[in-house]
Amino acid sequence: MAFQKGNQLSKGRPKGAINRSTEMMKLTIARAVDNTLNTLSADLEKIRKEDPERAIELALKLMEYTLPKLSRMEVKADIQQRVQQISIHILDGTANKDK
Repeated sequence: MAFQKGNQLSKGRPKGAINRSTEMMKLTIARAVDNTLNTLSADLEKIRKEDPERAIELALKLMEYTLPKLSRMEVKADIQQRVQQISIHILDGTANKDK
């Protein structure tokens, strides 16, 4: 028998309820992240000894999650000063070395 609109016998899953498999997946990922965070300092130190440049790259990527990113600011200003004169003195290279 096909589902009929307005059927009151089965209300289904409540709105906002999480599927059991989704809940298990989120829990598994949370545990993996927790284990990774516990060994992060030691792992970065090991990478730093083998490849310092790679360690810096990884540290910078991690900083993106802890430090807020700065947004661009546009600054507009009117400059009232004008260049009056530019003087260039070219010497011929025959300077007196006795000085």
